[in-house]
Amino acid sequence: MPKKFMKRYLPTPEKVKAMKSLHFLGDILHEPNLWHINRHSVARAFLVGIWFCFIPMPFQMIGAAFFAIWFNANLPLSVALVWISNPITMPPIFYFSYKVGTWVLDRPVLNFEFQLSWAWISERLVDIGIPLYLGSLIVGTAAACIAYLIIQFLWRRKIRSDWRVRRHARLRRKQPADQTS
Repeated sequence: MPKKFMKRYLPTPEKVKAMKSLHFLGDILHEPNLWHINRHSVARAFLVGIWFCFIPMPFQMIGAAFFAIWFNANLPLSVALVWISNPITMPPIFYFSYKVGTWVLDRPVLNFEFQLSWAWISERLVDIGIPLYLGSLIVGTAAACIAYLIIQFLWRRKIRSDWRVRRHARLRRKQPADQTS
């Protein structure tokens, strides 16, 4: 995997530890496993970050951070992956999740126009909210598990490729010495 690329763009542990707004976490941020970039921590970060990006809730990044700490995943990557669901991608993601939820619950898809008012939200919360959250849990879990498996596969493939390249390089270095004798 592009370990150097990730290290270049993810914040360093020192930068995050220096943020005064995070001092309430205490020594938790000093756990080195939260900052390692290896196959397991990155795969877990994808699992956590992608799962939370599919859950319609406020403060998704905080939830992803707590679960990253709990699962010993790469903390900055877990939090960054939540931004897959941003104001541009949220409508299609959540509409797809809603349609999956209605399909699982065997309910019809409601045609509705969103209105930002308490009356509309309280009136439609059960009709739309239950299929939306059920679909979000299903789609989020499936996407997170697939991402976890893909990261594991790609990382292993890269390691095998690097081993082959090093082995061929060693064999090429040995051949001239063997041919001279």
